[in-house]
Amino acid sequence: MRKRVRLTFPQHLIKEPVIFRMATQFNVMPNIRRARVTETVGEMVLEMEGGEEDLARGIDYLKAQGVQVELVEGDIVE
Repeated sequence: MRKRVRLTFPQHLIKEPVIFRMATQFNVMPNIRRARVTETVGEMVLEMEGGEEDLARGIDYLKAQGVQVELVEGDIVE
């Protein structure tokens, strides 16, 4: 299963390996589709692939870390 999400990282998380930790801890394969980082915020469109439960737990993990997560619909082709 694949999901595409738009992530917004607060300043204190910009240099932290949040995506790596999520990927290894929850068996999710990330694919960065677009990213932009400034001194105050990080933005990313991330495609995530994995089991349905793993993806849900990975998204919950990101939210718990303080990352804003928005689902991007309609542009994933299987």
